Amino acid sequence: HVDVLMVGDSLGMVFHGLETTVPVPLDLMIAHAQAVVRGSERALVVVDLPFGSYEESPAVAFRSAARLMKETGCGAVKLEGGVQMAETIAYLTARGIPVMGHIGMTPQAVNQLGGFAARGRRRAEWARFEDDARAVAEAGAFSMVIEAIAEALAARITKDVPIPTIGIGASAECDGQVLVLEDMLGLAPRVPKFVKEYAELRSAVEGAVKAYARDVRAGAFPAEEHTYSTLDEVPSAPKKVKISV
Repeated sequence: HVDVLMVGDSLGMVFHGLETTVPVPLDLMIAHAQAVVRGSERALVVVDLPFGSYEESPAVAFRSAARLMKETGCGAVKLEGGVQMAETIAYLTARGIPVMGHIGMTPQAVNQLGGFAARGRRRAEWARFEDDARAVAEAGAFSMVIEAIAEALAARITKDVPIPTIGIGASAECDGQVLVLEDMLGLAPRVPKFVKEYAELRSAVEGAVKAYARDVRAGAFPAEEHTYSTLDEVPSAPKKVKISV
């Protein structure tokens, strides 16, 4: 149904209860990406390079990216940063690694930014993000994510750069859109302003688990239709307390 599947380091927050994406290790990204690649039939799979796996030098970034691609079979990697990461993007693309950029609000820099607030809401900030976008495109990235920036700025960047922009909280002015699946499905207890929930699975899952536990404790599950019978008669077992797991 979608063109690209992104294995984002947000999995650390969604699946593993982390407060930010900063602690996510490369090994964890590889494990999740392997499962996604196995399940993907046609979509391009792009995997995040996690914090600490690429910033030190272009050579370090290449080793991390090459390992990601070799061990997962993904089609591209994504990294955060603009002007300061242009050299690394160029280094990777020159060595056969497709790179998707990521500018705007960059979650791996949350400690430096002071939170997950939207960026570029004042015109005085625009030049910096426009420079980032141009640098990423000129370095050879095939696309870039633009996260949580003002609509007017997203429109300017999208018009200015020759590669597709993928927005998340960056308005419909971008060439494409991405959302965290768990946010879109209504599984998260809280979601950012830019998320539209297309389902309410959190309440559905909670209701199903409550009903299951209630049936187990009441002895209503498993019923006869869920039980295998024997071919020989056996004495009935004594009743025990029901526990749901």
